[in-house]
Amino acid sequence: MTITATERAAAQAYLRLLESTQAVLTDPGLAPYAGMMLTNPMAEADEALRAAGLAGNEDRLLRLVSALRSPAAPDLDRLS
Repeated sequence: MTITATERAAAQAYLRLLESTQAVLTDPGLAPYAGMMLTNPMAEADEALRAAGLAGNEDRLLRLVSALRSPAAPDLDRLS
C-alpha cells in the first residue's frame, strides 16, 4: 500500500506533538504551562489524524511514525 501525503503529514504532526510535549515537560519552568503551550500541537495532530483517516488506527499510525524515525531511509511503500 502506498503512503499518502496526508498519512505522512499526520505522522509528522504526531512526532511534533511528542517532541513538543517532551520539551515542555522536561523544563521545570515550562511544565506548569504545558496545557497552554501544547494546545496548538495537539489540535494540529488531531486534525491531521482525522484528515488521514488515522484517528483510532493507532497500529497504522505507529508503524508510520516508526518508519519516519528509522535511521535507514524508510521504505514507506511497503507498510500496509
